Amino acid sequence: MCLARWSIMPAALLTAACGSEALVEKSAAGSETAVADREDIVVTGPERRILAFGNSLFAGYNVASEDSYPAKLEAALQARGINAHVANAGVSGDTSAAGLQRLAFALDALEEKPELVILELGGNDLLRGLSPDETRANFVAMLDTLKERDIPVLLMGMRSPPNYGPEFQAAFDGLYPELAQRYGVQLVPFFLESIYDKPALIQPDRIHPTEEGIETLVQATIADVVEALPEPGAS
Repeated sequence: MCLARWSIMPAALLTAACGSEALVEKSAAGSETAVADREDIVVTGPERRILAFGNSLFAGYNVASEDSYPAKLEAALQARGINAHVANAGVSGDTSAAGLQRLAFALDALEEKPELVILELGGNDLLRGLSPDETRANFVAMLDTLKERDIPVLLMGMRSPPNYGPEFQAAFDGLYPELAQRYGVQLVPFFLESIYDKPALIQPDRIHPTEEGIETLVQATIADVVEALPEPGAS
């Protein structure tokens, strides 16, 4: 697969600049193989550039790179005949604050502006018990950056477990729909909706999806991605 016009700076340079162990990966070559094996699939139209920006749920924790959500999403979009290329900017362990620190750099590292950013963060804020107000402020800053650059966004929402208490839960759960409405961006209310209550699709850590779980997430959200993509040439 040719990514000459949709490439990212070497990982070592990004690591040195942002202090993260793995910032942005090119789309997995395995995605092309999966599509190429389907002779009935015809991928046509202009290249649709998508940046998947998030944490370990995008990075592909404990699975092969070709089984990460961005790689499987790219393959699924191409299987629909969409000439999509999804760059993986998932970093395991990232909070919303860490995402904010590297967002502009990740965008600047791209040779061409993405037509869509899928923004998936907040889960590690929950794990660390960070204030929903802090999480909201970080999302506001990221969405401001993307708005200034005229980049459409698909926001992947998360939900707080009830053990944090009703007040915290209401504040955290409400920030995603609130910000989606405020910024006029597309929203998946709860990214893990299709797997959170299916233990067989979640790794033993009870946090990260298995390969099959990732495939389920892709199938559950691909329609949202297609809807969020602007018309070719519109962004």
